Amino acid sequence: MSFFERLKAGLQKTKEALIGQVNTVMSVFRKIDDELFDELEEALIRGDVGVTTATKLVEELRREARQRGLKSGDELLPLMKELVARRLGSGAAPLNLNEGGLTVILVVGVNGVGKTTTIGKLARHLREDRGLKVVLAAADTFRAAAIDQLKVWGERAGAEVVAGPEGADPAAVAFDGVKVARERGADVLIVDTAGRLHNKAHLMAELGKIARVLGREVPGAPHETLLVLDATTGQNAIQQTKLFKETVPVTGIAL
Repeated sequence: MSFFERLKAGLQKTKEALIGQVNTVMSVFRKIDDELFDELEEALIRGDVGVTTATKLVEELRREARQRGLKSGDELLPLMKELVARRLGSGAAPLNLNEGGLTVILVVGVNGVGKTTTIGKLARHLREDRGLKVVLAAADTFRAAAIDQLKVWGERAGAEVVAGPEGADPAAVAFDGVKVARERGADVLIVDTAGRLHNKAHLMAELGKIARVLGREVPGAPHETLLVLDATTGQNAIQQTKLFKETVPVTGIAL
């Protein structure tokens, strides 16, 4: 079994375990009462839903069940699904493209979450499915391998890659990316950045500098700031998101 097959199997087991616990609570406690809600909250917390989210969800469930006059656990499960779907929203949202001008997309995240791969897939989608001309800026200058990797993805996606030497100022590379994108008449510039720990202040400050340079060169830039997260991270993803948002205007998440 490959790594991804094992990962998928593990996630499926986690999902089934959580659903199983919730179903057990609903079936054991046929009557809707305080004990049922307490047990349900514990089941959600054990399933790594998070204490705050579990508490708010159960409070909302309790209120809605009372307003609708529900009496049994069987009636509660469809309501719970409805409330979870409402909290998650509609899911994917379209990219905010700068109509009539250069759209700048900044891609950020911690080490090893797949930023460069995400950029390659996004560039290919924009070119092949949207008919847009894309330029990539390799502002991850700490590793020569990162620049080489982006060049490979750029070739696959049919996008020119702007890069400086290893160790160059990332903000300067972002600046050059804007210049080249304009010279080529590109529609979209996607800026790759170095994987950085969200708790390292100097690295986060550098990320802020890149965003400021982009904003100075292109009005409204970055028009999208995508935070790439590992979908298996769990509760730590919330902390990552909060800290990145303190430095750059995160507008979307890629999992």
